Amino acid sequence: ESKAAMTTRLRHNRKKRGHVSAGHGRIGKHRKHESGRGNAGGQHHHRIMFDKYHPGYFGKVGMRHYHKLKNHYHCPIINLDKIWNLVGEEARLRAAKDKSKAAVIDVTKYGIFKVLGKGQLPQQPLVVRARFVSKLAEKKVKEVGGAVELVA
Repeated sequence: ESKAAMTTRLRHNRKKRGHVSAGHGRIGKHRKHESGRGNAGGQHHHRIMFDKYHPGYFGKVGMRHYHKLKNHYHCPIINLDKIWNLVGEEARLRAAKDKSKAAVIDVTKYGIFKVLGKGQLPQQPLVVRARFVSKLAEKKVKEVGGAVELVA
């Protein structure tokens, strides 16, 4: 709204009054959309620009997947370095005190399906319940004296 209220005497085109083309040139003229609107001409008069700065913009790649149901591919992941964050630091300390039994972390309760093996685990046993577990994650859990349970 403040732009609409700008006073005429402050506008820069006041300086152009009396000069026929107002700085846009007599020959080239100030027309609306000389080269087309938006991305027009990507395969025609703007081809050089598209090929140079946006290679691969046109065309297809890969296979179509008709009637793709996203649920079939839904597989949220968590890495081992974040797995204790699910239950919290207090739970980890409580589990560390009681050496006789391992803490059970069921990641499916948190909407996570797969456990991956990035990062380090603290030296305390834990049982990880998940639908999918990577080889590395399983190896690291077993190294700290834990176990992996696969659940459907």
